[in-house]
Amino acid sequence: MNLPATIANSLWLASNIPALVRFQRALRCPAETQLQLLRALLSRNANCAHGQAHGFSQIKNYQEFAARVPLNDYEALQPWMERVRHGAQRELTSEAVTQLIPTSGSSAARKLIPFTASLQREFDSAIGPWIADIYRQHPDVMLGPAYWSISPAVTIKDRETSVVPIGFEDDSAYLGGVKKRLVNAVMAVPAELRLVSDMEQFRYLTLLCLLRQKDLRLISIWHPSYLSLLLDALPAFFENLLDDIRTGQCRYADVLPANVLRALKLRPLPFRAKELKDVNPNHYEAIWPRLKMISCWGDANAAYGLAELQRRFPGVRIQPKGLIATEAIVTIPFCGRHPLAIGSHFFEFIDEQNSICLAHELQKDKIYEVVVTNGAGLWRYRLKDLVQVTDFIGQTPSLCFLGRSENVSDRFGEKLSEVFVTQAIQFATSGLSLPPRFTLLAPDEDGLGCRYILYLEGEIQPGLVLRLEAALLENPHYAWCRKLGQLQPANVFQIGSNAYKIFVADQLAHGKKLGEIKPCSLSVRTGWTKVFANK
Repeated sequence: MNLPATIANSLWLASNIPALVRFQRALRCPAETQLQLLRALLSRNANCAHGQAHGFSQIKNYQEFAARVPLNDYEALQPWMERVRHGAQRELTSEAVTQLIPTSGSSAARKLIPFTASLQREFDSAIGPWIADIYRQHPDVMLGPAYWSISPAVTIKDRETSVVPIGFEDDSAYLGGVKKRLVNAVMAVPAELRLVSDMEQFRYLTLLCLLRQKDLRLISIWHPSYLSLLLDALPAFFENLLDDIRTGQCRYADVLPANVLRALKLRPLPFRAKELKDVNPNHYEAIWPRLKMISCWGDANAAYGLAELQRRFPGVRIQPKGLIATEAIVTIPFCGRHPLAIGSHFFEFIDEQNSICLAHELQKDKIYEVVVTNGAGLWRYRLKDLVQVTDFIGQTPSLCFLGRSENVSDRFGEKLSEVFVTQAIQFATSGLSLPPRFTLLAPDEDGLGCRYILYLEGEIQPGLVLRLEAALLENPHYAWCRKLGQLQPANVFQIGSNAYKIFVADQLAHGKKLGEIKPCSLSVRTGWTKVFANK
């Protein structure tokens, strides 16, 4: 048992109990909870410019809210956000915007999402029940440190032109105050590593911190392949890592910023180095014998990466994360399901007939697009995430993320959506003895014309191409394009190894931050054959 980490985890649990109690109560009465949230948001922000423009002070119920405030996307709200960035006050909210958080959507275009004290409280009201549920169901997780994945910092080109700070110093700032300090106290990898932009150095230092922690209990990451990619680097680094652990040195010490070097808290650990000396670097249960849980994305295309982690860590519980975005927490893992974060933000849902539903009106097995109103000034904001109702906890729906509604490939009118493509890939690969380690469908052009290629790392069995084409032909628009000869038959490109590593490198080259690279089964870009063939 790691006593300092145990104390910090226990204090964090205690601080989350009130949020847990409120969340359990809200699960039983989603309609009342959501209406109270909406009324509070309207009341607090009636005097901001957006509130005055839409008559917030005159709105008495949801129907009037929906009638006065249109559905928005980022482009619709961007003029307001630009004024905030240049120092305007009380634009989208009555309270100050403390940060603008950079993120990216399905395209490479960057968005700046406002962050306020109210949004911080909304995030905390969802994170609290999630963490409390982990600790009460798996108390051993509390007895040691955790790895909460961080991303290397990226240069923000227009930081100097913004009056409002862009970005956080580290992701634990989402929690703020005492909880931020408690989280930092249990982190196996210090947040200062975000300042290391060189990827080889970043991976080496992350592994150095993790190998020093025999008592590691929890790993929380985003895409499961992030961890697989990190662990793939371990064998090549292993001997050097053991030397640094034994001597308390770091071979990159001369090039690291002083605050990163201080945060590493290097000291000789000869006993730990001796423990690891004869360990196979691919036997993770011997490296981290007390690891209890890995939390990561597990829906949609991330399911393949999750299966790979289950293979690597057969004795460790893998917890699929909820749907968490920069703008809002939509669902959290709770009691084995993923209920809506009913007490955090105000939610609406667009069904397949383009009708608007509220949380308590959702029906099992139906698919919806998520619309959120939050405390940072995103009013009726279309997240463009598609979810399906799988179950209920109390009266609150449990949701599964399916994909992005805006990720549609439509070169000739085929209208292939990410959700449909995910299902087609699952059908095509269902006969394989092992799930693929990576899949991505994208259009490609050759001498015969345009066709869709399934880029796949894993085995290819006879009939896979035919199954893929048959699944795609279930889409009548795709079938019509095939009949007209606008599209050639689909094919498969087998990637030998390191597919996700190549994919990540490409996304970084296109301006995305490591933590923003999201699982997807469909890309609208061509040229992936060249990307994967040249590596």
